[in-house]
Amino acid sequence: MTASERYEIGSAVRCWDGECGELVSVVVDPVADRLAHLIVVPHGRGDSRLVPVEWARVASGAIVLDLTREEFRRMEPAVKTHFLNADNADERYGYQRDEIMYWPYFGLGPGRSITGLGAPEPVLTPWVELEDRVPVGEVRIRRGERVHARDGRIGKVRGLVVDPADDTVTHILLDEGHLWAHKQVAIPVGAVGEITEEEVAVRLSKHEIKELPPVDVIGLG
Repeated sequence: MTASERYEIGSAVRCWDGECGELVSVVVDPVADRLAHLIVVPHGRGDSRLVPVEWARVASGAIVLDLTREEFRRMEPAVKTHFLNADNADERYGYQRDEIMYWPYFGLGPGRSITGLGAPEPVLTPWVELEDRVPVGEVRIRRGERVHARDGRIGKVRGLVVDPADDTVTHILLDEGHLWAHKQVAIPVGAVGEITEEEVAVRLSKHEIKELPPVDVIGLG
């Protein structure tokens, strides 16, 4: 039987031609219990990218994308920025045209003094809207998200364990903590209730979780 793969949030991500970023979130389909996307932030400056899990695998102790770094850079941003014009602002926020400033005109902010006047010079700050590109029905999970057992909070999410055959999530990994005496704890997805962007609910008690057996996982270096 093929060992499961561990997608640990915060791990380095490699492309065919070198390292390309860091895994900052995983995106799951909570209905199918399936890992759907990875959100990877590139090294240096740049927007995070939404990468379908079909292009990812765990190999040689790392998360590897079947992409070149250039192909990765051309992928869909996880969050898209829109500049609002007058029509956008009228429709979305209910203001009249003479009540707002809009692209290419901007709001006022602290700035340099205008020579001879002593008043601050306007700083150009655009009206922007951020659009989350995570597909409807899927849920973003970040490292540190709270995990709750039947009898109270038990820790924070560290990552996911996935069956590489079909990308099904088999376990939720917890960060090591005092409850587990530095043991790697993996909760079977069958014991997981609701998954939201605020928390993961588990249908087990703290004692039952502590007694869970270890899981055969391909680790990350």
